[in-house]
Amino acid sequence: MPQLDVQRRGLMFVLSSPSGAGKSTLARSLLEGDGEITMSVSVTTRPMRPGEVEGKDYYFVSREDFGLMVNRDELLEHAKVFDHYYGTPAGPVEDALAEGRDVLFDIDWQGAQQLTQAAGDDLVKVFILPPSRQTLEERLFTRAQDSAEVVAGRMAKANDEISHWAEYDYVIINADLEIAKRQVRGILESERLKRRRQPGLADFVKQIQEGL
Repeated sequence: MPQLDVQRRGLMFVLSSPSGAGKSTLARSLLEGDGEITMSVSVTTRPMRPGEVEGKDYYFVSREDFGLMVNRDELLEHAKVFDHYYGTPAGPVEDALAEGRDVLFDIDWQGAQQLTQAAGDDLVKVFILPPSRQTLEERLFTRAQDSAEVVAGRMAKANDEISHWAEYDYVIINADLEIAKRQVRGILESERLKRRRQPGLADFVKQIQEGL
């Protein structure tokens, strides 16, 4: 039987974790396996890394331009992370939600706090924990993107990031990646089915009643 098309409002789906706990990997898995969710493309003042694409991974801007966007209230959230600034443009997100499309956010706890104030019921927050501190450090070294000094800095900040776990709606311990993927997908599907996110249900139920 084909899926019935009931009008719904999109949701903002946040994944947060200390660096190296797996949120980016889980985000990619959602995007690859679900055509109804798109990644929120942030603006950032940090330099472009090898392989990154302007407008796909980030919008890379100067600190001056970033400040102007903040002053014009064009960002849903913004934060300074490891000496660089990141923010979420409001316009594309609001358009997607109104069209019934979900938007995925790979952001830290600071951004999640700001989205909580701005988004209300549109927001679903998931925090990803590593199974242990040792595993977290091993993952940071294994991905070989940062120097030992940078890894040490990220580990030093991990405790502060993890301390915000209780501010989230869901918490996943990423000990097994495939299990974590299934858990994230299950949360997304369940949240989509909440009655308040399906404004078209009233008309759908009316059609059933009138057809009886």
